[in-house]
Amino acid sequence: MVWVVGIGVLVGLLMLASGVGALRTGWVLPSARRHVVRPKLYGLGALFMGVSLLLQGLLYFRVLPGVPSEVRYAGGNALLLGGLLLVALSQVLPRRGGGSVGAGPSGG
Repeated sequence: MVWVVGIGVLVGLLMLASGVGALRTGWVLPSARRHVVRPKLYGLGALFMGVSLLLQGLLYFRVLPGVPSEVRYAGGNALLLGGLLLVALSQVLPRRGGGSVGAGPSGG
């Protein structure tokens, strides 16, 4: 069980690094680059998900002070689902600039 939580902490750290990179420079992972329209929103969602995974691991290893299990469950899920929602919205929202997404150079 410990290795599963350890992998979760590692994935959380990678998500944090990806979120910071997207927020500061607009860099997105190559596998998601084609789909992401707003990198800042993607970075914020990645930060939320990374914090959720990291906190769950730190609480499991008892690095942080004891928190009731209900708070851990509800807070962790809220952060994770909120981050997932932000990442999904970063791929769906239209680009800024007025034109429609499918409009060609002729405007039609």
